[in-house]
Amino acid sequence: MRQGSGNGEWEAWMMAAQAGDARAYDRLLRDVLPLLRGIACRRIADAAEAEDAVQDTLLTLHRLRHAWNPTRPLRPWLATLCERRCIDRLRAKGRLSQRVIALDVLPEGAAVEAPQAPAELAAAELRRVVAALPRVQRLAITFAKLADMPVAEAAARSGMTPGGLKVATHRAIRSLRRQLAPELA
Repeated sequence: MRQGSGNGEWEAWMMAAQAGDARAYDRLLRDVLPLLRGIACRRIADAAEAEDAVQDTLLTLHRLRHAWNPTRPLRPWLATLCERRCIDRLRAKGRLSQRVIALDVLPEGAAVEAPQAPAELAAAELRRVVAALPRVQRLAITFAKLADMPVAEAAARSGMTPGGLKVATHRAIRSLRRQLAPELA
């Protein structure tokens, strides 16, 4: 398939997609794949990770397609989206590799304990720590995060303003981090 980036086809397809033309959007996505894959493969050596970065880019494009300015060229905007998704993947992989302990550097017979991530904490421990939060923070974290309600609904159910709910949620998360994962606080 020929690429339409040189003569304004991508821009035309994107403008049509912004106006709701699903066929133009599909055509654009298919046509930009080689560009995105090229960028990802140059940035990330692992082919599977590079393809994941391409998929992340496509999802970001889908979420932000309304934000593209039709007076600007599309190619640099797409390239920037892809570069950012590649950087995000590399950073996440770097954080993960910092937690890995090489077994060959440990003395023989040494016990290896993996750090306990918040997701691995027992449900009872999480309930105990949430129950110990001040009432406003407990309500905020319960509705906004644990029940995954939209901010407006969580605010209405808790009797707070949306801004107050956000502040209480932030404070609750900070408190939970201090108690459950002090190294992240």
